[in-house]
Amino acid sequence: MDDDKSTGAIVLTGGEKVFAAGADIKEITHLTFSEAFNSNFIASWSATIPGVRTPLIAAVNGHALGGGCELALMADIIYCSTTASFGQPEIKLGIIPGAGGSQRLAKAIGKSRAMEIILTGKNFSGTEAGQWGLAARVFDTNDSCIQGAIDTAEKIAKMSGVAMKAAKEVVNKSQDLPLRDGLEYERKVFHSLFGSRDQKIGTYRDIQNVPFSNASNEDTRDGRIYTEGKAGVV
Repeated sequence: MDDDKSTGAIVLTGGEKVFAAGADIKEITHLTFSEAFNSNFIASWSATIPGVRTPLIAAVNGHALGGGCELALMADIIYCSTTASFGQPEIKLGIIPGAGGSQRLAKAIGKSRAMEIILTGKNFSGTEAGQWGLAARVFDTNDSCIQGAIDTAEKIAKMSGVAMKAAKEVVNKSQDLPLRDGLEYERKVFHSLFGSRDQKIGTYRDIQNVPFSNASNEDTRDGRIYTEGKAGVV
């Protein structure tokens, strides 16, 4: 997903009724411990999205259950419609979430709510996702959810590519590091950005009262910027 350098943000979405359904139950019915352990089952899939450096927005309509919920939780920003439903029903199959659901859900909505959802296997609504802070925005319709995600992605894509990736990195570090270590890490990355071309263009444009445009993907001739990043939808 990072290969196209002209893409400054990504929108990940599914269908109107199902965002992503998760694992194929038939596939895992006869899976043994030895097979799961030796193949490191689900590890490669669960590492794909977190490894993407380009900002990624999940636009969730319909069901996002099991692996589908975990996929949404891997995104940098979640937008959903009121028709969306989230859940980790693995307990009903005699297993637990295996692609980060227990960890990311607890960090997003708190231990008590996450424990209730994971231990009972019950779903929660898009409205609740917004109320609990899991979703950044909740929309009344499926179309407005996708369009809202695209609009935000286009705004992000216009920003500095190097600063955008740095911002994503330091916010993600906040989930892993103690506050003191996180503040120190943030400061070091902040200092490093003063060596970027984007910082020089951005501060100059602010002084000139001209909106910033993604300098990382631009050709500057005569002090003018001719191209900018784009948003991609998958």
